Amino acid sequence: MPSQQEVYAQHADMYDRLIRCEDYQGNLPKAIEEILSTTGLDIIDLGAGTGRLERLLAARARSLRAFDSSGHMLKVAETCLRSMGLKNWQVQVADHRRLPAEDASADLVVSGWSFSYLSVWGDRSQLEAGWGQVERVLRPGGTVIFIESLGTGSQLPVRLEHLSDYYAWLDEKGFASRQISTDYRFKNVHEARELVQFFFGDEMAAGVETEILPEFTGLWWLKP
Repeated sequence: MPSQQEVYAQHADMYDRLIRCEDYQGNLPKAIEEILSTTGLDIIDLGAGTGRLERLLAARARSLRAFDSSGHMLKVAETCLRSMGLKNWQVQVADHRRLPAEDASADLVVSGWSFSYLSVWGDRSQLEAGWGQVERVLRPGGTVIFIESLGTGSQLPVRLEHLSDYYAWLDEKGFASRQISTDYRFKNVHEARELVQFFFGDEMAAGVETEILPEFTGLWWLKP
């Protein structure tokens, strides 16, 4: 099992295979649209990875800028966006704390399973540095949506220990939140074990018995 840093630097294709199996019931796009309509918005995605949110948002957006610190991951996202036949998008390597975007240029800033790394790999000061950039690029009346895990392979949503400071920071900022299920559905048990072992490790993979892997995800949103 590679480290998360190694996954994002070297294993984009394998990672993309995994996330394409996630949320097979389509609960995430429904939840986003219940927070706000994304139609006609200028959207910035922080930590776009291989384009998980781009697949959901690009066709509705007026414009979509996908930033990630890994050019390796963004190559997959770019291929995905090109295949959609859209021209309203841009991908660019960027750090959450140094965004190459103009002030007040986004109606929606979204970050899925990414903004938390400022805390996990850093500390509160790094979260605040990233948050300063979010506030800078967001237009008055704009919305921020952060998406993060509440447990993979669990039967109930749980706040993960390694994200405890991030969850607390979101609460302190006054974000509203909700929980949804984003279960994985793999082609078969063999693929399930292969991809789960790749990203989540041997212990979780050993417990996989069907092609369905339960998962819970949280959405936090705020209009600063």
